Amino acid sequence: MYILIAIVAFGVLIAIHEFGHFIVAKACGVKVNEFSIGMGPALLKKQGEETLYSWRLLPIGGFCAMEGEDEDTGDERAFTRQSAWKRILILVSGAGMNFLLGFLIVVALYAGVDYLPTNHVVETADGFLYAENGIQAGDRIVSIDGHRIVTSQDFSTYMSRAGATVDMVVERDGEKVALRDYGLKPAEYDGVLRYGLTFANEEATAWGRLKYSGYVSCNFVRLVWMGLSDLVTGAVGIREMSGVVGIVDVINDVGREVEAETRSVRAAVEEILYLVAFIAVNLAVMNLLPIPALDGGRIFFIFINLIAERVFHKKLDPKYEGYVHAAGMVALLGLMAVIMVSDILKIIR
Repeated sequence: MYILIAIVAFGVLIAIHEFGHFIVAKACGVKVNEFSIGMGPALLKKQGEETLYSWRLLPIGGFCAMEGEDEDTGDERAFTRQSAWKRILILVSGAGMNFLLGFLIVVALYAGVDYLPTNHVVETADGFLYAENGIQAGDRIVSIDGHRIVTSQDFSTYMSRAGATVDMVVERDGEKVALRDYGLKPAEYDGVLRYGLTFANEEATAWGRLKYSGYVSCNFVRLVWMGLSDLVTGAVGIREMSGVVGIVDVINDVGREVEAETRSVRAAVEEILYLVAFIAVNLAVMNLLPIPALDGGRIFFIFINLIAERVFHKKLDPKYEGYVHAAGMVALLGLMAVIMVSDILKIIR
């Protein structure tokens, strides 16, 4: 069941992305030749006034085929004929819809909670090793190595990535106190390895839940950038990356494990939805990277064109941009194939 939920979730994420392009393209007056839910052979088709709407066999996404995406077809309503701001708005709208979906899922998940985590330290463990010139009960953790801390989860995340020492800022009695080269490390308290800090939870209000949901969604972006940073620096490699197969397997495992622990399908589905929200934001961020074939790559070329027009008083031929995006697509498909094989080998082993 959880595998099916994961597959449908991926289909929805990609379809909602394309729907974002579709509604904004229509609003900007761009001709859309076809809008499809799903991929592969068409099961249902309906010709609108100018757009063909289709429902296709494979529930793995969809597409929004706009007139003149990669070449100038001569149609005044073609994508390439539109002003730069319209094209950028259309391209950004797909990622925007993914982020919005992720945010709405988080809002739904936190709609019924009574308490929310904070960055407020209410107690230190007996025998806390770092009290002198360090964290004290009543402090609010403001930042760790320049990273803003809003909740106890943030504290754990950034402390787990810290070196031997950290530069920490806390708020104490209304003033900010800098703890330079602070060597806070997990230690054994009452037989448990932990940092020795107890954080407060605050009573949730409607506004508090909404604000916290917005923070969680934005924090997903930070986590994605952390992952990209690890990839660039070599902290993680291809083997640690996961594609669709790997993520579906993870979602299935999470669903089964949570259900086994809680004996609740609802709890398992909620945990999966949290992962889906993270994946939605992940897709939004990744799609805006300046990589050929992605929306971010197309936006990058729009700015290149603007510079070319200003300097050389001449536009770049759209077909050359199309060649670059085609090459980028081949490279991305190749990378996806490598990651898929790696995911399958992990599952087999």
